[in-house]
Amino acid sequence: MMSPACGMPDLSAPAIARVDDRRAERERMVAEQIESRGIRDRMVLEEMREVPREAFLPASRAGHAYDDSPVPIGQGQTISQPYMVALMVSALRLKPTDRVLEVGTGSGYGAAVLSRLAAEVYTVERLPSLAHSARKRLGALGYASVQVREGDGSLGWREHAPYDGIVVTAAASLVPPALLEQLGIGGRLIMPVGRFQSFQKLVRVTKNGDDDYEFEQLMDVAFVPLVGAEGWAG
Repeated sequence: MMSPACGMPDLSAPAIARVDDRRAERERMVAEQIESRGIRDRMVLEEMREVPREAFLPASRAGHAYDDSPVPIGQGQTISQPYMVALMVSALRLKPTDRVLEVGTGSGYGAAVLSRLAAEVYTVERLPSLAHSARKRLGALGYASVQVREGDGSLGWREHAPYDGIVVTAAASLVPPALLEQLGIGGRLIMPVGRFQSFQKLVRVTKNGDDDYEFEQLMDVAFVPLVGAEGWAG
């Protein structure tokens, strides 16, 4: 979830009942914000067209669902810019049989997109109110393959490891060792690494074997801090 939010919008009453058919807006979002910036993964583009982003925002923010920017969801968190969601998901190189861990559930939008590309999605959110509302929202919208846990995402979710993909939507100075351990052989991890007061590097880590990791830098980004035992202090 990129950059700190202003204010604390209420997500306790998501705008699920008011979701209209906004496919034209999603088509425009994909064409102008995602494809035009070089993302060509056909399945990722299709799922970005399908998931109703407005359903994952407070009612007062739903009109900004398809803006080319992050949108506040309360408690200092945001729903990430559509392009950043697409980039991180595309970089995971998922297969339909994959098991994925997401660290930083937020409103649940990223997990919803992931669930349409992978077999199982496990997502961890440290803020109780966001975890509760995301679980309720995902269930109401029919994303049955997503499981939400309230807890310290920097420690992962060991019970369901190993994972074929791990995506972290907050920045740490180093990739948490717990997440590297829970990544399966051949798995990919995507996360921002660096100081949270400035830009970070979005990195992809591929686990080629036990204690054998390949690190790639993808681009400069700016994310909120990963708070937890293997992240930043809260």
